[in-house]
Amino acid sequence: MKSFPPYRIQVVKDIPITTRAEREQALARAGYNAFNLPADAVTIDLLTDSGTGAVSAAQEAAAAAADRSYAGSESYYRFRAALDELTGFEHVFPVHQGRAAERVLFSATLSAGRISLSNTHFDTTRANVELLGCEARDLPCPEAADLDSDEPFKGDVDLDALERTLAGPEGDRVGQVLITITNNGGGGQPVSMANLRAVRALCDRYGVPFFLDAARFAENAWLVTRREPGYGGHSPAEVAREAFGLADGCVASLKKDAIAPMGAFIGVRDAELARRCEVNIIATEGFRTYGGLAAHDLDRVAQGLREVLDPNYLRARAGEAEQLAGLVNEAGVDIVRPAGVHALYLNAGRLLPHIPPHEFPGHSLACELYLAGGIRCVELGSLYLGEFDEGHNLVAPAPFELVRMALPRRTYTRAHYEYVADVLADIAKHPERVARYRVADAPPILRHFKMTMEQLPARG
Repeated sequence: MKSFPPYRIQVVKDIPITTRAEREQALARAGYNAFNLPADAVTIDLLTDSGTGAVSAAQEAAAAAADRSYAGSESYYRFRAALDELTGFEHVFPVHQGRAAERVLFSATLSAGRISLSNTHFDTTRANVELLGCEARDLPCPEAADLDSDEPFKGDVDLDALERTLAGPEGDRVGQVLITITNNGGGGQPVSMANLRAVRALCDRYGVPFFLDAARFAENAWLVTRREPGYGGHSPAEVAREAFGLADGCVASLKKDAIAPMGAFIGVRDAELARRCEVNIIATEGFRTYGGLAAHDLDRVAQGLREVLDPNYLRARAGEAEQLAGLVNEAGVDIVRPAGVHALYLNAGRLLPHIPPHEFPGHSLACELYLAGGIRCVELGSLYLGEFDEGHNLVAPAPFELVRMALPRRTYTRAHYEYVADVLADIAKHPERVARYRVADAPPILRHFKMTMEQLPARG
């Protein structure tokens, strides 16, 4: 029996319908950077799944009952109870979003010259490590290099590389091991419980703290129950609790798997580490019981944390991604396999082989999706991961040229995704018509958020 969303729609919002001429003007004004587009110029917004999901009636009811007390509000204790039940961390702090959690925790665990090891650091995570004068080093498992394989846990960290680093001459420079679940920068692939247990053992052996970036903890748990031997009879909540139980702490944006517009948290076990985080939070974010969040955000998150672990919701969410993956493949476009849950990653390098890395095939495809259909998404290729010189010239391309289509939670219907696939199919019929791009200007870090590009004519 096919899965279906375990909810019905009661409130809707109009979406903009634009012409190609209007989109061409809008993208040019935006410097050919989708982050600069105004939302009222976007028809289907797949830029991110962060804070873009539809909240439930129960979340809004909880928000209406929020307690706005500055210190020790009832909303905080409801927030804390939801996280205590889920994570078991002795010390939990709310902050306004995930990058704030990263900044606070990393400031307490890293100092200049140290190394952060990960399966893959995502963009703001890497930036927060590098802003401390540290190195963010990725150690993805070898299976991740084969985009076409159906290996079930391509988000795993490379355990051999991890141990070599911890045991080697740079071992004393390692300040933390951070495992992202699911691995957003690695094609949205899940991390196995076996891999997490092995990381725990290595960190114990070499005396290094082990943290999770757990923004998509529920989706990772769901994929574990579907793919990992021995977990078929477990609930997503049970798997999530086991994962948190293996770590010394975590950071998590709650704009993803708490299905909330705003919010994040830091959870740790060590009292001294908690004290350092708390001082930073009070100085820069807000008092320890609200951390820069409005009371209604605390209550929306507390309710969302319970809703996201409903197996019926997760089954429908994963089914939505699988259905879209099938439609995209039928359109003649390859994705990173197997399909994850929060996003599909299009293989732009394969679709546009005539566009070299220094002309950014991923960015070209993302722009064409907008121009052809008003669909906004983001490149994860040489523009995002490549190395540039001071003149904005690409000197080291990324290993793959991808486009991420993130799927907002409870937001779009199958008909919307069929439209996305139709637009892709039209592009795939004439890939030679897709324009190329060069960097006109960009900041030294997080270039994709602020860069401006110049459009070059299509080779066809």
